[in-house]
Amino acid sequence: MELQNSRNMAEVGLNNSWSIKLNNEINKPYMLKLLDFIKTEIKLGKVIYPQPNNYFAALNMCPFESTKVIILGQDPYHGEGQAHGLSFSVKEGVKLPPSLKNIFKELETDLSPNWSVPKSGDLSSWAKQGVLLLNTTMTVERSKPGSHQKKGWETFTDVILQKLSDDQRPKVFILWGAPAIKKAELIDTDKHLVLQSVHPSPLSSYRGFFGSRPFSKANEFLTKTGQTPIDWRLG
Repeated sequence: MELQNSRNMAEVGLNNSWSIKLNNEINKPYMLKLLDFIKTEIKLGKVIYPQPNNYFAALNMCPFESTKVIILGQDPYHGEGQAHGLSFSVKEGVKLPPSLKNIFKELETDLSPNWSVPKSGDLSSWAKQGVLLLNTTMTVERSKPGSHQKKGWETFTDVILQKLSDDQRPKVFILWGAPAIKKAELIDTDKHLVLQSVHPSPLSSYRGFFGSRPFSKANEFLTKTGQTPIDWRLG
């Protein structure tokens, strides 16, 4: 059984402490069904984002024991070349999506004068500092937002959030959009800070995202709990 579990973890691409935390979860029927569904969709010629080697990029780049801020979105970008496994992030050279532009606008307001809009939308430097850039649904079909909802990802990300909440180290959970906000009930607010707002999409950002100041609030909490704040600057 241990050999089989190790093989399954290698197949899905988890390669750090999360592989231990999620070992049993990966082998549960709902998760095997989900992964089979994605494989079948690809065989049928459908384009799925991100690439298979990036499904778990957020977890691989931000190990469990390093995680101190969680930014939770909805599902990956569904345009070509955008999603690479980190919520809201795009690789260098990719045009900034509208949601990320709004995030940068809020950063500029929140952290001014210590912020200037970067040329790249790659948020990997945040992940390397302990920011888990997670989506409630971790794959999507091209040009079909929400297409992989209710396939099993929500259960999987519930487990991730529950494990983070159960950990004794104080964390900041930043929940953007209705699917993310629904996860708030999983989080122990006696230990952790939960910051909620509408999604940074242009469709909703003017109804509460701007002015929410999640970045400075997160750093204030980290400092208060004896942790190193995040350097939100990019480049």
